Amino acid sequence: MKTADLIIKFRWHIIIGFILLTAIIGTQIPNAEIEADMSESLPSDMCSKINNDKIEKIFGGDDMLLILFETDDVLNKETLLRIKNISKKIKRIKGVSKVMSLFDLKNIHGEDGAMIIDPAVKRIPKNKKQREKLREELKNNDMVYKVVVSKDFKITAIIARLCANVSLDKNTINEVDKILEEFPGKEKVHKGGKPYILHYVRNDISVDMIRLIPVALILMLIMLFAVFKRLRGVLLPFIIVIMSIIFGIGFLPLFGWKISIITILLPIMIIAIANDYGIHLIARYQEMNTEESTITTKELAKDVFTKLNKPIIITGITTIAGILGLLSHLMISAKQLGIAAALSIGYALILSMFFLPAILSLLKKSRPIYKKSDMKKPLLDRWLKKTAILVSQNYRNILIGAIIIFFISLAGVFLVEVDSNIVNFFPEKHPLKISSNLINENFGGYQNINVLVNGDIKSPEILKNLDHYENELKNVKGVGNTLSIASVVKEMSKALNDKGEPYYDNIPDSRNAVAQYFELYSMSGDPEDFEQIVDFDYRNTLLSVRINDGSNRTLKKVLNEIETLTQNDENVKIIGGEGLVVVELTDAITKGQLTSLILAIIVIALIIMIIFRSVSAGLISSIPLVLALAFLFGLMGYFGIKLDTATAMLSSIMIGVGVDYTIHFLWRYKEERTNGLAYKDAVIKTLTTTGRGITFNALSVIVGFSALFISVFLPVKFFGFLIVVSIFACLVGALIIVPAMVLIIKPKFLEPKLKIK
Repeated sequence: MKTADLIIKFRWHIIIGFILLTAIIGTQIPNAEIEADMSESLPSDMCSKINNDKIEKIFGGDDMLLILFETDDVLNKETLLRIKNISKKIKRIKGVSKVMSLFDLKNIHGEDGAMIIDPAVKRIPKNKKQREKLREELKNNDMVYKVVVSKDFKITAIIARLCANVSLDKNTINEVDKILEEFPGKEKVHKGGKPYILHYVRNDISVDMIRLIPVALILMLIMLFAVFKRLRGVLLPFIIVIMSIIFGIGFLPLFGWKISIITILLPIMIIAIANDYGIHLIARYQEMNTEESTITTKELAKDVFTKLNKPIIITGITTIAGILGLLSHLMISAKQLGIAAALSIGYALILSMFFLPAILSLLKKSRPIYKKSDMKKPLLDRWLKKTAILVSQNYRNILIGAIIIFFISLAGVFLVEVDSNIVNFFPEKHPLKISSNLINENFGGYQNINVLVNGDIKSPEILKNLDHYENELKNVKGVGNTLSIASVVKEMSKALNDKGEPYYDNIPDSRNAVAQYFELYSMSGDPEDFEQIVDFDYRNTLLSVRINDGSNRTLKKVLNEIETLTQNDENVKIIGGEGLVVVELTDAITKGQLTSLILAIIVIALIIMIIFRSVSAGLISSIPLVLALAFLFGLMGYFGIKLDTATAMLSSIMIGVGVDYTIHFLWRYKEERTNGLAYKDAVIKTLTTTGRGITFNALSVIVGFSALFISVFLPVKFFGFLIVVSIFACLVGALIIVPAMVLIIKPKFLEPKLKIK
């Protein structure tokens, strides 16, 4: 018994079975969790993660929460009182290891040859004279000026250093927000740092999931009704989409995977791609369901399955193969997206092949979409007819034009930049982007690179090396400020030596003198003041370099400068920090994009070669993909759209989806040649019949992905725009460029066994 007969015989079993399976997987959806930290997408064996773990074991967490207070003059009584109260309360929050503010950082100064340690703001000034005196003191305090107070004294910061893994704790954010509400004021408050970045990302992922899916589904319903004009043409592909979404999202928590900025693409991918196979089946159903047709609904369902099962299975396999190219990415979330999307698309393929014909066989025949009484065919059919004639008459000029566009696009590919700075995921007016810009402009930057130095930290040689590194790095464009124990020792030297003396603002030449500095400090101050940069027994210290331009180019430049400066220093053990994570994430994006692109094209070309039993079949199918890729990346280069964690998914998805159109064309063209049509006639017949399904298929993908235009995240918006452009390019390739190639080359694998003269 044939497969089509089995589908009809066991149709109720098939329908009920798929519904139950979908429902069972769907029960996992409430267990889905959100992962806001992109660094979790990096493998645990990557250098940045290993180094940061080592630094964290010695110095604790390095994540900082920053609250900025903006006003005309931060030294006014009301603002200072508010800062004092808030900083005191934040210290008590569980998980906060250190607070830096005007009332917590120190003023190291000398009196009668003694070192005195006071808070940077010991007393709140009562009049203008006291305020101006305090302003001058702060300007001369390198530990405070441009660290927690801006150059123009219009912004001050409270910086809370968090214990390890506290950035992911929602309670920390909630407690800080409660404290801010408890002490209101006229100052404009900005919140930044990694905890707030993760907070906004987590919330915005939830917003995107809630908003994007309904919008994409509504757009898909409108598109399906516009092209099929029949209820079953709308509902059947739509049901497959819904079941595939439930299946795909349900598998994330089932595998223990979380929803990230990358995996929010999953439901939109399913909506855009999952109905492609159903669309071809419905399009063929409408083509066969004519006024003259007398076959029953069961026979019609069987015929649709029999005619299209092979090309649909082939296109499903190639789509899955293309999407699985994401497995070559280093980012874990990209791999997860590839697997989850492949499973979902595979499920949609199986539903389309078995579930959809089973339901069609139960329904009464719909009214034919075309009638003899119609004066003219629909617009799409007329457009396809004109396109077919145009291609058959101008195929040589078409290929010349395609080659010219290819080389113009290729020049733009070299202009593409890579960016993994998560702050750039948000628009300019987003609160996080505003606060990040203020931190960059006034407080040295929110990105950092840490250098771990091991040895006798009280040794003048080590301290002078640290001082040298700081002085050199301060001159590097993009470095906001630096901090090391050497800076603290120099501040101590100012307190113990008069200006103009040899040791004023300098590192002492003897270890005993350095040790004496620290001993004197401990008499008036607290040695724990330095715990963020030196350990208890002075065997390890950190040089912290803050970057005020989080671009990949700047981070790499600073990192290279640090590596060059410290390459011969045996005391420098490791380099870490969030900046190194960003650099490695960027490299992972670049490498993943290149390898997934090459892998996807090779795998798909091999599959097509096997299917058509011809090497030229793989080459012909690859050419429109290469042209579309060049056009896509050229567009990115010319328009300054950066390659990031979202747009890095483009090539695999585009290749997996875009090759379907070429396969459907070649399959139908071969069928028409076998039926005896001449070359040009076969092209015209293919474009005016299967061309309709191909166009509907592409439109469904375009409409589905266009929902991404309303995403909160800029890279996701750009992804939506670029996938729409690239799928349109693939559509043009399948309807215009591939037919032109076929007419010129006349490949043997498309010829009937008995060649038509």
